[in-house]
Amino acid sequence: MTQEPGTTPVALWRAAELFGTNEAIADGDYRVTYSELLDRVRTIARALIARGIEPGDRIAVWAPNTHHWVEAALAIHYAGAILVPINTRYTGTEALDIIERTHAAGLFVVGPFLGSDRWAKLGEAASADELSALHTVIRVPCDPADPTEGVIEWDQLSAIAEPVSDIQADARAAAVQPDDIADILFTSGTTGKSKGVLSAHRQTVGVARAWAACADVTDADRYLIINPFFHTFGYKAGFIVCVLNGATIVPIALFDVPKVVQTIADEKISILPGAPTIHQSILDLPGRDDYDLSSLRVAITGAAAVPVTLVERMQSELGYDAVITAYGQTEAVVVTMCRTDEDPVTVATTSGRAIDGVEVRIGEQGEVLVRGDIVMLGYLDDPEATAKTIDADGWLHTGDVGVLDERGYLDITDRLKDMYISGGFNVYPAEVENTLARLEAVAESAVIGVPDDRMGEVGRAYIATKPGRTVTEEEVIAFCKEHLANFKVPRSVRLVESLPRNPSGKVLKNELRASTS
Repeated sequence: MTQEPGTTPVALWRAAELFGTNEAIADGDYRVTYSELLDRVRTIARALIARGIEPGDRIAVWAPNTHHWVEAALAIHYAGAILVPINTRYTGTEALDIIERTHAAGLFVVGPFLGSDRWAKLGEAASADELSALHTVIRVPCDPADPTEGVIEWDQLSAIAEPVSDIQADARAAAVQPDDIADILFTSGTTGKSKGVLSAHRQTVGVARAWAACADVTDADRYLIINPFFHTFGYKAGFIVCVLNGATIVPIALFDVPKVVQTIADEKISILPGAPTIHQSILDLPGRDDYDLSSLRVAITGAAAVPVTLVERMQSELGYDAVITAYGQTEAVVVTMCRTDEDPVTVATTSGRAIDGVEVRIGEQGEVLVRGDIVMLGYLDDPEATAKTIDADGWLHTGDVGVLDERGYLDITDRLKDMYISGGFNVYPAEVENTLARLEAVAESAVIGVPDDRMGEVGRAYIATKPGRTVTEEEVIAFCKEHLANFKVPRSVRLVESLPRNPSGKVLKNELRASTS
């Protein structure tokens, strides 16, 4: 059983065998070892099987970072099903789109959380027909919730699992093959239509293995995961890394700087991945020196520019032995990565070099091309988009522009797409512009990313109104908040008479960007 795993069930069996007494999850008062985690995952998988979940069924998870997410995801795989993460910031309409397009048979959904009941929001957005395939809904406890008809409570899973034996569940897990689809993660495209990225078990496990090798993760590490589990950063480069190496998963449901530094001190955190804004917020916290942060060993950052001074401060003031950066995208989770012995300038000015088994080259227009086992299987139900993204020779066209130095280190310099990154999340202007088009007063709009000290970039919308119509910045932002996840909402609005265009009619976003500098 100690062979290198090619699926997450095998990875979990291996963890229970090699690291059985290690603390697997430390989530507040909730503590389980790796042996106990295997038992808990097996029980949830038995419940799913008892509910009629079949191999290859899609099951969505719409919840914040808690132990429930980890256990649910691993149980979905254990039952031979496919994991479909949903962004916790999504509206009911956005979540419904994913559930419908994946024909999800099951859903793990958080109870009332941050003043919102996501199951209720989904019900408001959907008709009965649109949720007809969804036969199993399991509510993850967070805040106290009243029983809801047709919804299974998390605490009921053990009783539901009783008709299915451990042997049956283990047989289902053993039948999972490395080439089977493990997950479908959605990423928006420049057309504004999100695309589902299909990845196999061997890829989900493989990128986690490569990540762990670069970061020198061991079973002595305690891994604080602020990055959302619905994102590859928190999922594949997060808790799957821990399962492979016996490290302790310490999830954070809400990013609160005082709570984070208190958790680092209390839990003796050694590894902290996160966007630069997370590390900057810790450095800027008043009274930071009152907390014992001496356990910190490795920081992993990326998804935005990383100043050299930030890297130096992280090492000198927070005591990190190593700060490393990485580059990837949902279609190829980890492409390049620094190693723990890199100097601050290399970390700040590059995204590292290719991980094992990955080729990187620069194509036409300076586009970064990637080839290797990590490249996605394709887009869900979209062979045309798949063929445009992965060419006949297997090269993934990333849409990012970059340069490779003589050492093979990659520096991302621009984007062929208009996408920008806000607080570590990709934002695609076309999606925001499509939403703005529904505002009655709006004739046309263009959205760009503008620099922001805390978030890296935030959205700015340029809007031209219809003749005789008016709209205010406050009205635009309020409308976006109603229809879009918060990270997609423009932080500022500029009202203009018209948008700059070239002779063919395309909006010249480079002129808009130039006007902000």
